[in-house]
Amino acid sequence: MEFNLIITGVGGQGGLTLSRIVGNAAMVEGYNVRIGETLGMSQRYGSVLSYLRFGEEVYSPLIEEGKANLMLALEPAEALRNARFLGRNSYAIINAYPIHTATTLVGKEKYPELDEIKDAVGRICPVDMLNFQEEADKINPRTLGVLMLGYAYGKGLILLKKESLYEGIKATLREKLWEVNFKALERGIELAR
Repeated sequence: MEFNLIITGVGGQGGLTLSRIVGNAAMVEGYNVRIGETLGMSQRYGSVLSYLRFGEEVYSPLIEEGKANLMLALEPAEALRNARFLGRNSYAIINAYPIHTATTLVGKEKYPELDEIKDAVGRICPVDMLNFQEEADKINPRTLGVLMLGYAYGKGLILLKKESLYEGIKATLREKLWEVNFKALERGIELAR
């Protein structure tokens, strides 16, 4: 078994932390885990991309174009920017809450419409696009990634046990953040129903 996950967003959204949560959860189940990161400006608004691979025999963190099993896009335009990793056997979960990146803020790029993003990615693979940020804000705005992880788990798209996801949260975050993230994970699972 081999699982390839792309987590994409912008600096400050918690994509790198999310990759560590999933990586730690996979290690709990005894999988080999490889994580690679491409950081634009990893401060606020810069593009951030995490490659996470786990399985019995995984040697490189890089995911070939078209080979991601799942994309968790914390920011919609970043889903489009990284769509090359998706193929017809992939699934994309996209947060429909735009954050203008440095390039759109200075007018270097035009920010695409949400429907354009969903349609473009949808020509490659199935897509679920919801305003996950709105749901995360009801718990804690910084739980966006874990809420989306819960949604993916609820859809049967994460090949890990829920208990392992809890352990991944515990291994990655300080204890005072556990409960709020457990709540976000459960809310994501509820949204998937």
